[in-house]
Amino acid sequence: MKLGIIGGSGVYSIDGLEQVEKCKVETPFGTPSDCYVTGVLNGVDVCFLPRHGGGHSLLPSEINHRANIFGMKKLGVERIVSISAVGSLKESLRPGDIVLPDQYFDRTKNSAGHTFFGNGVVAHVSFGDPTCAALRKVVAEAARTVVGDMPDKDTRIVEGGTYVNMEGPAFSTRAESNFNRSFGFDIIGMTSLAEAKLCREAEICYQTMAMVTDYDCWRETEEVVSVEMVIATVRSNAELSRNIVKAVVSSMPESLECGCGSSLKNALMTAPDAIPIDVKKSLAPIIEKYVS
Repeated sequence: MKLGIIGGSGVYSIDGLEQVEKCKVETPFGTPSDCYVTGVLNGVDVCFLPRHGGGHSLLPSEINHRANIFGMKKLGVERIVSISAVGSLKESLRPGDIVLPDQYFDRTKNSAGHTFFGNGVVAHVSFGDPTCAALRKVVAEAARTVVGDMPDKDTRIVEGGTYVNMEGPAFSTRAESNFNRSFGFDIIGMTSLAEAKLCREAEICYQTMAMVTDYDCWRETEEVVSVEMVIATVRSNAELSRNIVKAVVSSMPESLECGCGSSLKNALMTAPDAIPIDVKKSLAPIIEKYVS
């Protein structure tokens, strides 16, 4: 079992990796955000990628999610835990809390960049439950264990919730923030939805660990969200994020009771002999077992 970690704002490396190697991976979708860093952590093979690239050089809309996830698949990753910074849309979700969303609402305009398919091959994966419940349970238990060992850390771990994915790079207007709140959404971010969709198509278990950094801009008693505010909270939670990742790795079972590994079984609509040969070849890491 190989575990992928996607680092978000403030998390650009993983501590404690042994047998470290940097891997540059070519994909049919272009270049990933950065080189992958592979190694062994607590006896588990780990593959790390900073979502925004080295030095945080990529806007959310500039991230090549297809290349990022395809590269993970080529490297043999079976499960991915991502770390992302989000704004809170509810009074009960405070800056410093961690949400493990189980639903998404799409406010992006880039659906073509959120699928591996097209160009002669059609697939429609089931996405009613967009994150892996079994993986979420592992992450939640690990996070609670770490937080429980830090009595001075007032962090709550929330299992479930809806992540509304906007594009950015500007933060929300107050009207947008209140609109999202009126629909009962829990958190807002700019990156996780594409990862969840592509992981489902790649048959990789996926769960994001959403670190709440602010109250977006709906809470008028609070200062309007700014980069300074986000960075301050991200920095204070960076060590916590890394410690949780270590705990997740240490507690990760060899197998998970989920259907993520067969998501494409009944999703491919195109007959194998109708798929262009070059597309079959380029998508082989994902579709080969169903079209060979």
